[in-house]
Amino acid sequence: MSSNPDPGARAAGSAPSDGGAVLEARSVFRLRQVDGRDLPIVRDVSFGLRRGEFATIMGPSGSGKSTLLHLLAGLDRPSAGEVRVDGEDLSGGDEEHRAAIRRRKIGFIFQFFHLLPDLTVEENITLPLRILGESPRRHRERVDSLCGLLGVEKLRARQPAALSGGEMQRVSIARALVTQPPLVLADEPTGNLSSKAGEEVVALLRDVCTELQATILLVTHNPRDAAAGDRVLFLHDGALLHHAELNGGPFDVADVFHRLQELGV
Repeated sequence: MSSNPDPGARAAGSAPSDGGAVLEARSVFRLRQVDGRDLPIVRDVSFGLRRGEFATIMGPSGSGKSTLLHLLAGLDRPSAGEVRVDGEDLSGGDEEHRAAIRRRKIGFIFQFFHLLPDLTVEENITLPLRILGESPRRHRERVDSLCGLLGVEKLRARQPAALSGGEMQRVSIARALVTQPPLVLADEPTGNLSSKAGEEVVALLRDVCTELQATILLVTHNPRDAAAGDRVLFLHDGALLHHAELNGGPFDVADVFHRLQELGV
């Protein structure tokens, strides 16, 4: 059976779009061809994030988290619907158009850090500035402030091979923030860390959200990480379960486990 999503449809219970939102997803679908049929991997996803909001999307493996994140980052295009970042349409245009928006508007934090091994910590942090044609020297105060906030000030001359996993993730967070993007997307940022280092990284992300008024969306299958959000959204079979959304966090991990039990996912 093939699916024919209506781009104008909206999931039941989803909030209306907010013209001032940093991130807006409007009735986003992503279909994949499987045995000649169009199957929805992401189904009618609609939500928005405002400035300074720390939201998490919780979902088990296979729920569509990675596909959704790629759509929100402009790394893939939706089959229907729209994604807007800081007012700009990320779902339209060619790859060059989307890449230009990503460079200016989105910071990325990855599970496996993706630091360049031949660069120092400071060179890795300032790389996004150089990609934009900016001189790191002109932004020295910002770089100094980020290094202090994230506890990597004494590591600036080291190379990634000399760092622990937790230190590498702190550096990647600084790199994600150095251009002051309106939106930061974090893809399982503690998945390659010890439990203690993971807790420290999530606490740092909350500090960043508060201190810098950054808008952060963290995608995870870890209830502990999900509980750190001001909002927790639950993704199941490619759809957001808006009726189950938690608001007013951060939460106790037990709150997330309880909601997962209620949902049976």
